[in-house]
Parts: sequence; C-alpha cells; structure tokens
Amino acid sequence: MANTLNPYLNFPGTARDAMSFYQGVLGGDLTMNTFGEYGSDGPGADGIMHAQLTTPDGFTIMASDMPPGQEDSHSPGNNITVSLSGDGESLRGYWEGLSDGATVKMPLEKQMWGDEFGALVDKFGIPWMVNIAGEGNAG
Repeated sequence: MANTLNPYLNFPGTARDAMSFYQGVLGGDLTMNTFGEYGSDGPGADGIMHAQLTTPDGFTIMASDMPPGQEDSHSPGNNITVSLSGDGESLRGYWEGLSDGATVKMPLEKQMWGDEFGALVDKFGIPWMVNIAGEGNAG
C-alpha cells in the first residue's frame, strides 16, 4: 500500500449525510463504520467513527462524527485534520518529525481496529493523524 495524505473531516453527528452527499457528487466507493461497531453503546453508538470515500479520480476523503460526549467541541472552520496513512517505517519517521514541539493528543500505538494510530497538533496548530496499517489491514 502506498502512503497517502488526505483531508479528514469532523462532523457534529452529520458525517453519514455529508459523506453520502460527497459520494453522490464525486462518485466512488464509500465505507462507513459506527462507534457501536467498535464497542461503544448508548447515545452516539450509531454515529460514524470512520468513513472513507475513494473516488474514480483518485480523491480520498475521510470523516467522522465527534465521539459520543464531545459533540459540543465541534467548531466549523476548525473541523479538518491532515491524515497520513499507509504502512512502513516512513510514517513512523513522519510521526517523530511532526511530534517535535507538538501536543500529542493520542500516542502512536496499536488500536482496537488493529492499526497503529496517533493524533497530535503540531507546533503551528495544525492537527495531524497518522495511521499505520496492521497486518491484513488496508489502512
């Protein structure tokens, strides 16, 4: 798998509708997983934990709803993150470089979906996510 850089959008509970709209406009394949599929129950479990639209023109847009209990932290204009995903040591190197002077929100470590994942805000205030595919995962 090649490494990719793409936007990651956050929504206050409207990710399903937004991503379906983008698919209607741009075409392509859309996958969506809910918080409930990864063990969350109760209010917000049907929210989108991760959505990915891959278009015939090679565009990739990823998105999620704000996690249950954090919907109020959604702020239009500040609801986009840069996402690096793929496999290999290069992504670990990018993580280390981006970590210099950053605020690490989630350390780069193995997650429940089998990948290594980390999130930080770099020293310039830009949010980044790094996802390194685990064995058998496509990232």
